[in-house]
Amino acid sequence: MDFSFRHYLFAILTGFAVAGTAVATDMSNEAIAERIKPVGNLYLEGEAPVVEVAADHRSGEAVYNTFCAACHTSGVMGSPKKGVASDWTERLAKGKDVLADHAINGFNAMPAKGSCMDCSDEEIVAAIDHMIAGL
Repeated sequence: MDFSFRHYLFAILTGFAVAGTAVATDMSNEAIAERIKPVGNLYLEGEAPVVEVAADHRSGEAVYNTFCAACHTSGVMGSPKKGVASDWTERLAKGKDVLADHAINGFNAMPAKGSCMDCSDEEIVAAIDHMIAGL
């Protein structure tokens, strides 16, 4: 087989690339341990201590800014925009209970709780109140 200068150059550059990657990788014991550590733990019932999560109540504004703003600022897929009365008129005519039910359980393109699975129902209602404040 006839090798040209390009073949030799390619082989040399490939060798440098492979060698450079191996040298650049941190091979200290700490770095290796960090790369191979488990991503989680598995406990059988009764083995691990029960950790209570603090029940911090988030404000409607905090919930809106974190979970709702992505859709309700620009009106994605027809979602009512925050502070735009004409977007909310028909929805509010059905009553706040129906509005809360749709937000909590999902309706049309609206996912349940706006994808905030750790939000309480009260926090979702507070976010709705924040969006319709001043209408």
